[in-house]
Amino acid sequence: MKTTTLCCLFLILCICVEGFSQQTRKTTVEIRGEKFYINGKPTYEKRKWKKHPIEGLLMNSRMVQGIFDDMNPKTVSRWKYNDTGKWDADRNTDEFVRHMEEWKSHGMLSFTINLQGGSPEGYSKEQPWHNSAFTENGELIPAYMYRLERILDKADELGMVPMVGFFYFGQDERLLDETAVIRAVTNATNWLHSKNYRNVLIEINNESNVRYDHDILKPERVHELIELAKGIEKDGHRFYVSTSYGGGFIPLPNVVQSADYLLLHGNGVKDPDRIPIMVKDTRAVQGYTPMPIIFNEDDHFDFDKDWNNFIAAVSAYASWGYFDFRMKDEGFEEGYQSVPVDWGINSDRKRGFFNLMKTITGY
Repeated sequence: MKTTTLCCLFLILCICVEGFSQQTRKTTVEIRGEKFYINGKPTYEKRKWKKHPIEGLLMNSRMVQGIFDDMNPKTVSRWKYNDTGKWDADRNTDEFVRHMEEWKSHGMLSFTINLQGGSPEGYSKEQPWHNSAFTENGELIPAYMYRLERILDKADELGMVPMVGFFYFGQDERLLDETAVIRAVTNATNWLHSKNYRNVLIEINNESNVRYDHDILKPERVHELIELAKGIEKDGHRFYVSTSYGGGFIPLPNVVQSADYLLLHGNGVKDPDRIPIMVKDTRAVQGYTPMPIIFNEDDHFDFDKDWNNFIAAVSAYASWGYFDFRMKDEGFEEGYQSVPVDWGINSDRKRGFFNLMKTITGY
């Protein structure tokens, strides 16, 4: 009798664990032509701004440091909080999650987060810190994935569509070889499936044409990883996958033909008139079929002006993403990529972006 009872309890426990791992999600994302749909409806449904269609776009911000940590004891002190004198990765994620609803209320439906972050010092030439959710063999590090899960769960609750990047130049060399890179893509994609997310887009790597060590992460071969991630399905579902390039670069045919959506960067594009040209040139690349075009990194602002990179992207029916950073010699202390991050909307630059986005999207 006692054995039977224990067996029954064990069975119930197994069913509960399985049910939890297959939990029902609230948010789904779908691509139909050039438009994004969330839960079956186009984003910003029926919205137009100054005669520009907004429906189907995906306004976003570069928030890649949401799960940041530094495993290099020689550099971790660089990121200490002023009030405690030490770095705290869990606090960073706590504060990220706390502000997500505020971002959403201004019309921001997406953000880019990366398993290897981004440079916490702006445009860095060297990256001695060690920030990677992967071991050298491409296995996932649980602490990183727990922090990511908290963010993606909140995004699912709020109806947001995160772009989850896997690799960042300057940190990709933390993986031993190409086999480790392939294993990392497989493991990360399977992990997303295991959590039953339906609201996530994948970005294989940030700026594939910039200083990567592994050939498979470079422009000529990165489409192989796009196809790898696309080919991993569960219960008939697969993730939408793409990659990005450096500022002003037009996607190459191999990526255009493999990707589900296309990512552009406006860094270095000082003249807003160039933004619609980039979009037009992207649509003219060999193999292009109608799909969404998203700027998910642009370090140009001028949000108080009638013509800026944000508005220029919208005029060409492309989504736009805000890149807020701090360079050491500029004295900015509030950038979203600058660690320790203040995730609030508490600077003129941030307020400029969020207020313009709210106006354009009608939120």
